Amino acid sequence: MAENGSLVTEFILLGFQVQAELQMGLFFVFLVLYLITMVGNLGMIVLIQSDSRFQTPMYFFLSHLSFLDICYSSVIVPQLLETLDTDKMVITFERCATQFFFFTLCASAECFLLAVMAYDRYVAVCNPLLYATAMTPQTRLGLVAGAYAGGMFNSVVRTGCTFSISFCKSNQVDFFFCDLPPLMKLACSETRLREQVIYFLAFSVITTSVSVILISYLFIIRAILKIHAIGGKAKTFSTCASHMTAVALFFGTLIFIYLKGNMGKSLEKDKIVSVFYTVLIPMLNPMIYSLRNKEVKEALKKALDRMRVSK
Repeated sequence: MAENGSLVTEFILLGFQVQAELQMGLFFVFLVLYLITMVGNLGMIVLIQSDSRFQTPMYFFLSHLSFLDICYSSVIVPQLLETLDTDKMVITFERCATQFFFFTLCASAECFLLAVMAYDRYVAVCNPLLYATAMTPQTRLGLVAGAYAGGMFNSVVRTGCTFSISFCKSNQVDFFFCDLPPLMKLACSETRLREQVIYFLAFSVITTSVSVILISYLFIIRAILKIHAIGGKAKTFSTCASHMTAVALFFGTLIFIYLKGNMGKSLEKDKIVSVFYTVLIPMLNPMIYSLRNKEVKEALKKALDRMRVSK
């Protein structure tokens, strides 16, 4: 614990304070989940890049979603495993700030990317004849670059606001990674203005992304309702169902953590929800998109068949 007047130069991540037997069990559970995440998302990227059927805007965006899932899961989970293995983990101020920066960058970019994917589905469903013209390679590159740029801006400002605060109450972070709510509990300088900036940015990122998604799907639903054939409705809706599921899971957890009124007051509950969007959602996304997508399932089956034959 830091003494009064001294500034924190390193943090101790307390992680999950459970019995040693449970801690080792959690270690192996998170290790398996992380390996599944890596295999699933890397497999999705390789599949998209290697199959000519997937050289479309939708799968281009999906490959970047898998890339972001790999990145922000890798920013958190290896350190979580180390914390579980050693009971507590000492992390330098600089490493904590770096983790915070890259996690914010990946999570913010994913928010914007999910909005881009909703817009892509809107163009495909509502303006199918103009889809190829509207979603040129230059356009989709620009949209993805915009998602990363928005994430970078949010990350730079948010990290600057958070780590310009003086931490001197304690250096024990009651969490498994350097996140905003537990860090704010250690601040001994005035944080109100910085918190307002951070809240405004979080609110802006989430509401902008969700607004684009909701507006896109309102137009999509209206277009689906105009389709007379039941089979046509089902086919059109199925192309959007995977994305809607991923959006609901991702934004639901973000809103719970960052936009609820009592942020940081129930860290044990925040830990559980944070595990969901840092560990489980990156693992689930490839499954969501592959299980609901006939083309992906067929391509995956062919790839597995080729592997068996080559043996």
